[in-house]
Amino acid sequence: MNLALFDFDGTITTRELMPDFVRMATTRRRRVLGRVVLAPIYVGYKAGVVSGNAIRERLADFAFRGLPQHDMYAAGERFARETVPAVLRPEAMERLRWHREQGDTIVVVSGSFDLYLSHWCARHGLELLCSSLEARDGVMTGRFDGAQCVGAEKARRVRERYDLSRYGVVYAYGDTHEDRDLLALAHRRWYRGKEIA
Repeated sequence: MNLALFDFDGTITTRELMPDFVRMATTRRRRVLGRVVLAPIYVGYKAGVVSGNAIRERLADFAFRGLPQHDMYAAGERFARETVPAVLRPEAMERLRWHREQGDTIVVVSGSFDLYLSHWCARHGLELLCSSLEARDGVMTGRFDGAQCVGAEKARRVRERYDLSRYGVVYAYGDTHEDRDLLALAHRRWYRGKEIA
């Protein structure tokens, strides 16, 4: 049996979906205010002086803090059902089908939120390692529950959950520098749709 590791945003989908989910799951007032409050950190991110982790932390805090956990999971289910299908890459879905036909273990390894990825992966019969948001007493805290599943954390989580020596071939698929550690785990690697050495 083989193991296939797929990044989600930009690899299975045509673009990053976190902003789309924030727009769908939060109020208009919060979104408008967020554009003002988060503008400096966004500019810093675009200039390369603010990390992706930092901007995601601020975005999650501003967008979700204080919201009911149940509402956010319901929004995630709706997002997975209504929004995600329109942005799936046909070639990635074909590759997922190919791995399923081979009997491979298929894992989505993503920095995106469990709020919607858990629903999408369950619907497609895929295993999942991803970023989770914390909730206490049914209310979102706005913080990540543990480390964000990006960069070296992707590889760490894969090694923690799967004994790579048990698989004949490990495949990995990614599209950004945050996937490099994930790709390094594999015998066969695809970056932005092309196999690399």
